[in-house]
Amino acid sequence: MTGRSIRNLYYITQLDNVPSILRHGILSHEEIQRKGLHFTAIYDVDIVSRRSCISVPDGRTLWSFANLYFQPRNPMLYRVAMERGVDRLAVVAVKTNVLARPDVMFANGNAAHQSTIIVPATQRDQFIKEIADIHGLTWWNAEDGSKRRIMAECLVPRLIEPALIDAVYVANAKVAEALQASVVRAIHVIAEPHMFFEPTKAIQVTPTLLLVVGDMFFSRMQTLTVSVNTVGVMGKGLASRAKYQFPDVYVRYQDVCRKRHLRMGVPYLYKRELSFHEALADDPGSFTEGQQTWFLLFATKDDWRENASLGGIVRGLAWVQENFKTEGIKSLAMPALGCGLGNLSWADVGPLMCQKLGALGIPVWIYLPAGKTLQQEWLTPEYLLG
Repeated sequence: MTGRSIRNLYYITQLDNVPSILRHGILSHEEIQRKGLHFTAIYDVDIVSRRSCISVPDGRTLWSFANLYFQPRNPMLYRVAMERGVDRLAVVAVKTNVLARPDVMFANGNAAHQSTIIVPATQRDQFIKEIADIHGLTWWNAEDGSKRRIMAECLVPRLIEPALIDAVYVANAKVAEALQASVVRAIHVIAEPHMFFEPTKAIQVTPTLLLVVGDMFFSRMQTLTVSVNTVGVMGKGLASRAKYQFPDVYVRYQDVCRKRHLRMGVPYLYKRELSFHEALADDPGSFTEGQQTWFLLFATKDDWRENASLGGIVRGLAWVQENFKTEGIKSLAMPALGCGLGNLSWADVGPLMCQKLGALGIPVWIYLPAGKTLQQEWLTPEYLLG
């Protein structure tokens, strides 16, 4: 990745601020105060005040800079999405011309964190080479440093001119339409649910059951389902993702396989005490208190080399029906069981899942198999509910 290949840089803000940003540009906190402009703060007081006390190498504080991210789908956007709701957020895309300014600085993580290194524009090329991988990151964790790297910033003194604003991203078409109607300047307003950790598609099957396309590991459901085998191998697919993003889930999975607590037809519910949101959000503060995310380890096959067992899935779904209340499951996210590496067809699995899970009476999101074309008939309530 070079300066030329970076498509945009990104500024996270409250939706209410967009009309003013299109008129005045993106301003540092210092410049906003100097001009006496009204704005709606997106970050809490602690984050903002911390930036006013942190100095960069030339002696100025972060208060003097507007901060742009190289990757907008990052732990800070996740945090404010959880705290404030995605309908009140916007991500302003800025042209890469700003990188050529001789007065910009670069931070290799959240600029307000003690471990972050801030360098001047003279080190731009080396800096961009070092963060080249963050555009390909779809998730992150603290252990491998990706949670820090994906927060890399370009710090722009005082002002980013309105002419450098390329587009504005919002979470859905309804918000995009309302914002487009409220601004005077011609600007591309783009609905991009994935950027805001939202499903890119949702189909209502029952009042409580949705079919969705998206990333289950950013789901807001209380319990996330990982399809596994019973021999303790997390080799590919969602299981592999869980292994690296949530290592403690993998440790528990191997343990319950050894003890035979996880079997075909008998899923294992890991009531994880660690905060799921704490791992995903940057500097999460108190919003994660009391928000636990559990993992339902659901065996779809005995050996990882085998195809998934439709009969085993039926028995596992029956276990969920019989035990969800006593176990305390309040909402549930589940992949299309066996329809990925298990080689089963959604045409067969979909009706079974929807009929069993639609009867629970709790919010359930079923994540459709990624990268597969499904006949529209297979996605209708009439087909799925019989």
